[in-house]
Amino acid sequence: MGENGLAASKIASLRKINKVMLEHFDVQLNENLQDCENSVKSSKDGCFFSYSRSRIKEKFYTCDVCSKALSTNGSLRDHLRIHTIEKPFICELCCKAFTHRSSLKYHLLTHSKEKCNTCEICGRAFTLKCNLKTHLRTHANEKSYACEVCRKAFKLSSTLKTHLLTHSKEKPFSCEVCNKAFNHKGSRNIHLLTHSKLRPHTCEICGKAFARRDTLIRHLRFHTKEKPYSCDVCGRAFTTSGNLKCHLRIHSKEKPYTCEICNKAFNQRTSLRIHLGVHAMEKPFSCHVCFKAFSDYSSFKKHSNTHR
Repeated sequence: MGENGLAASKIASLRKINKVMLEHFDVQLNENLQDCENSVKSSKDGCFFSYSRSRIKEKFYTCDVCSKALSTNGSLRDHLRIHTIEKPFICELCCKAFTHRSSLKYHLLTHSKEKCNTCEICGRAFTLKCNLKTHLRTHANEKSYACEVCRKAFKLSSTLKTHLLTHSKEKPFSCEVCNKAFNHKGSRNIHLLTHSKLRPHTCEICGKAFARRDTLIRHLRFHTKEKPYSCDVCGRAFTTSGNLKCHLRIHSKEKPYTCEICNKAFNQRTSLRIHLGVHAMEKPFSCHVCFKAFSDYSSFKKHSNTHR
């Protein structure tokens, strides 16, 4: 008996053995014997039918919200979390939540100390290959993402997205307690913790309590003097990733914060805030010795030292 004949014989047996399974999934067998050969496997105990749901065109489960069809009940359950905003998978290190287990698994790599993706230009290493790819754009002079409002160009689409919020002033996420509005949902959720009286994370050194575990972790570094974030350019170390990010702008010459009055740009938001006080002629910091006034605290503190 030839190969095609043997395959046909196996399929005939399988139709009887797996009748219940086939009726349940409403699988229509492909009569093309060549295709069927890929779906037939044998074992010591006999023959069985092996199939892949990805090859089945029928999708039995439909989302009642957006009508998207899915092949399995599990896929539908995962999909529904997009609409319910349910995020059951939480990172134990930083408390960030995710819709899917796979997303959490992917995120956990960012906490790993193993960084096998290295930039050949500056030597900076990354845990994820996609992060290295994004980083490489910082070395290129090409700025492919341009703002349609002011034509300012950016190397990264994420930077452009953040910049666009400065034009729209749109803050669609409001706090239900104090009505404070935010550009991002994540920022609103973090803010909501300030209204909560729950402080389950306590510092064992000084007793200070925090609503979030990651805030406690950052706080502990002030006691341990740990600075895990180092600049790859000059070697300076920082307590938080945010401080390192601000510092890196000194090397990259990036100045994302622009004064709307005189268009002067700054690499830090606080610098822009201090600068705006110059236009407003606000000088809230007054010297108690000579009564000289200053627009920012750092200048006031520097002046106060002259009286010592």
